[in-house]
Amino acid sequence: MARYVIKLGSSIVAEDDGELRAAVIERICAEAAARHAAGHDVVLVTSGAIARGMRVMGLPPRARAIEDLQAASAIGQGKLYRVYDELLRAHGITSAQVLLTFFDMSARTHYLNARGTLNKLLDWRVLPVINENDTTTTDEISFGDNDFLAAQVAMLVGADLLVLLTDVDGLFTASPRTDPGARLVPSVTDFAALGDLAIGHTTSPLGTGGMRSKVVAAEMATAGGIETVICSGLRDGALTAVLDGAAEGTRFHAGEARYSSFKLWLRYAKPARGTGVVDAGAARALRDGGTARLPVGITEVRGSFDAGDAVQVAHGAIVIGKGICNYAADELGQVKGMKSAAVREVLPRATDEAIHRDYFVLS
Repeated sequence: MARYVIKLGSSIVAEDDGELRAAVIERICAEAAARHAAGHDVVLVTSGAIARGMRVMGLPPRARAIEDLQAASAIGQGKLYRVYDELLRAHGITSAQVLLTFFDMSARTHYLNARGTLNKLLDWRVLPVINENDTTTTDEISFGDNDFLAAQVAMLVGADLLVLLTDVDGLFTASPRTDPGARLVPSVTDFAALGDLAIGHTTSPLGTGGMRSKVVAAEMATAGGIETVICSGLRDGALTAVLDGAAEGTRFHAGEARYSSFKLWLRYAKPARGTGVVDAGAARALRDGGTARLPVGITEVRGSFDAGDAVQVAHGAIVIGKGICNYAADELGQVKGMKSAAVREVLPRATDEAIHRDYFVLS
């Protein structure tokens, strides 16, 4: 049995004026129900709470004041979930509303709690309907129309496939809306090869992601060993074809999972609060062997962070990786460049490693 995470963007949930695409949502819920009935696990990640709230209140779809967006989300979220709940209940499926925030993903304890809750719901054969908690979030910590959230959820539940539904047929060589010569990219195995494509941030009036955030989400998920497809959520039959394994949209092939779940969380969900700049020898040791980083190799400390926060590790302008730092920024600034014995004279209770190898991941 497979485990699917299916994400509906704002352009799938609502028209540009905020009117709900009821027929589209009904079709996608019917497909989710069919897969559920066949014994598969399905998780839906939806955008559209803000769009729903704006429509209810008669607000212009391009409103961008954060307090307007948060209030619209508070109005729209329950009404949006009710649509999913009723559609799924008509197929005999119990659903659950799950609201997550950036903090839930970035704080390890919250992350594990979210994973435990989602896995228990799936064990109970309940279909989770997930959205970002836009009522409390800000635009500095949003998930980009839930594309990043969907990738995080896929990694949380160990999905076999992540499907990102949008209003075009997949990733194109240029914007199909403006370039008649744009061609669909059917398959991606090397993200570096996408560098020459015009992958933009263009969104619908009610969206915040665009194709670039979907490609980044696909990169995140495939790094965790999860195959990802970007395809149309508006064209009838597209989602069915994807779930059947047929050629549809743009399929991002999963590489071998290189990281543990902890290191995936560290790399993609835990925000860096500062930077430790290292010398050439330390940079080489980190790249080649992933060894623990001692204060002696650190030449500069940037930013304000506490012990236990994530920091980037850089050599010059090149970011090498990210790790959990055992020192606060002011402490690390005091002992940078020192050998272990000297460090213990300045900070008697300090550990030898600024960042332990088990808590470091290469970029």
